[in-house]
Amino acid sequence: MTTRADEVRQGAEHLASVDPILGKVIQGGAFPTFVPHTKYYQELVESIISQQLSVKAAASILKRFNELFAADFPSPEDILMQDIETYRGVGLSRQKASYIRDLAEKVLDGSVKFDHLDSLTNQEVIDELVQIKGVGVWTVHMFLMFCMGRLDVLPTGDLGIRNGIQKLYGLKERPGDAEIEKLAKKHKWHPYESIASWYVWHSLDNKPML
Repeated sequence: MTTRADEVRQGAEHLASVDPILGKVIQGGAFPTFVPHTKYYQELVESIISQQLSVKAAASILKRFNELFAADFPSPEDILMQDIETYRGVGLSRQKASYIRDLAEKVLDGSVKFDHLDSLTNQEVIDELVQIKGVGVWTVHMFLMFCMGRLDVLPTGDLGIRNGIQKLYGLKERPGDAEIEKLAKKHKWHPYESIASWYVWHSLDNKPML
């Protein structure tokens, strides 16, 4: 039986064999870990709260947010019981507070569902989740990679990916979406774009960033 670690190792070996530039990064680094889980609702709430914040700041706000509730993580009903000013009091912006309330409302009225996401393609997951206020394509790319554990995601809008590719491949300018997709195709990253992206981040000693 092939494990996720086996898949990642196979993906890294494939990338090293077809892309000499990325191969140098792979040779000198550890193997990435993509551990899928099904806490989809929690992942999106935490993603909205953490957007455009440092890791430290996001962790601090998430801690204060969770302390508002008795449960380990608030249900949609719990979230709607608190008003926006309460959320602002623990460090959320008014906009983010409205976004997590909007997500909770959509979960409760059934307009956002998670039980079928595993059966959808990456693009279908993107099309569905970007309908949630505060959730953009970058957020869904991170969701697909680090929550759903999909190995074939290319987060073209990530600044770390753009900077890393520019540096690794000696480009004069920071590449856009189309250029990144073209480069990934040229260097045969498919179906391991997530793994390739991880090594691009690793080359900068970086993490996913806006």
